[in-house]
Amino acid sequence: MRDVLGVTISHRDSEIRISGEEGAVAKATTALEQLKSLVERRGSVGMDDVKHILAVVTGDSSLAPFDPIDVVNTSRTIKPRSAGQARYVEAIHHHDVVFSIGPAGTGKTYLAVATAVEALKHRSIRKIVLVRPAVEAGESLGFLPGDLQAKINPYLRPLLDALHEMMNHDQIKRFMEQDVIEVIPLAYMRGRTLNEAFVILDEAQNTTVAQMKMFLTRMGEGSKIVIAGDTTQIDLPPHTHSGLIDAVHRLQDISGIEIIQLSKSDIVRHRLVQEIVRAYDETPRPNGSKKQRR
Repeated sequence: MRDVLGVTISHRDSEIRISGEEGAVAKATTALEQLKSLVERRGSVGMDDVKHILAVVTGDSSLAPFDPIDVVNTSRTIKPRSAGQARYVEAIHHHDVVFSIGPAGTGKTYLAVATAVEALKHRSIRKIVLVRPAVEAGESLGFLPGDLQAKINPYLRPLLDALHEMMNHDQIKRFMEQDVIEVIPLAYMRGRTLNEAFVILDEAQNTTVAQMKMFLTRMGEGSKIVIAGDTTQIDLPPHTHSGLIDAVHRLQDISGIEIIQLSKSDIVRHRLVQEIVRAYDETPRPNGSKKQRR
């Protein structure tokens, strides 16, 4: 911080004192407050965290310790924005099967789609398959209007939204017509073997144990699989075991499979999302009972 911001920082009697130009002191103060917040949430910080925070407070992206992901849309720079996200992207690059578990806003799906687009651009895979279980979150699929495609589109929309930030509309349309990109419900995976494909399963907490086994065994030669989910947001019927929780327990010791646990400190959406997640995690229900989790 001294080198980057040109300030003097001293520590005495449990106080940190900063001196220098007013603007630089303000930035150093902001950086230290963010580091303090990280320590309170995670218990520790590393050099990558310091570099990332300095990049944010100065607006100088060259200070960020994380390499950008090479997506097709070169007008956008997509890169990890926390140490946890950097570990996640690194795991995808070096492992054939990666589980990513964490709360909303931690970039589980977004970064997986970005690395898939990067792999397609570099021709290390031949197709991208984006998959989601069509499980109702309080709504009934049968009562939605339209044919089957119209009914399942709302479940696949988050994957398409991420894709549209990394490729232009004409590219996506052409790739989908050529079957280079598929966005499909989980049920459509049965009986297939996918070679040289980058397959992403989103909302994996809403798979059953049998569905997760079916999905994982679709993997063919030269393929990569990323499974993303939030184990605090399970919409399965009561007493139905989550395939994501089961798979992590069964597969955690297998070489070539990596499990990345993201936390509230990796949330990169609007700053209020972090506070909302914390409130739901820590605040008892109005009747005094703790939140029930499956």
